[in-house]
Amino acid sequence: MPDPIRVLVVDDHPVVRQGLRTFLDLQDDIEVVGEAQDSASCVAEARRTDPDVILLDLRMPGGDGVAALHDLRDLPGFSGRVLVITSFTEPAAVLPAVRAGAPGYVYKDIDPPALAAAIRAVHAGHVLLHPDVARLLAEAGPPPEATHLTAREREVLAEVARGRSNREIARALGLAEKTVKTHVSAILTKLGVQDRTQAALYAVRTGLD
Repeated sequence: MPDPIRVLVVDDHPVVRQGLRTFLDLQDDIEVVGEAQDSASCVAEARRTDPDVILLDLRMPGGDGVAALHDLRDLPGFSGRVLVITSFTEPAAVLPAVRAGAPGYVYKDIDPPALAAAIRAVHAGHVLLHPDVARLLAEAGPPPEATHLTAREREVLAEVARGRSNREIARALGLAEKTVKTHVSAILTKLGVQDRTQAALYAVRTGLD
């Protein structure tokens, strides 16, 4: 069997953390490797446990989830992915988190089996947004830095949004892997984003996926 998905649970309420741990520990392919109660401890635990997926609350004392997202992005060698799980739905809370690079965003009233599926999807490289969040992104419009992409760049971006690697994209589009890498670099520059996750979020927002 493949190694279980290593999950870090971050929430300032001990009861919520315990509830999430209890359910996730029942999943054969998911392992809770740590817990944190605020932004600082989230980054410290991420450094210590090197999780595959972080379940991150947005509103916590001592620095919110958006601050944690920025700190995680700057953490050397960290490659984990973040699934925001929160009860906050207003744009002021949603948009900064998604734009900070969270590839997944769900609400705390999500059914437990759906949460496990969301963890698996985010771990597999997919962008997973609650429909309300996708709507807010669409209403917000594209980032001001975005410029026109070529037809080929749009094709590559759509594949990036599906979580595919450069090698997989090259195979799907009949291109050399080096060519795909060049296209991805150009896409990041044109969109004014720092990584593939943020580019994928742009694709979701504009309907390219």
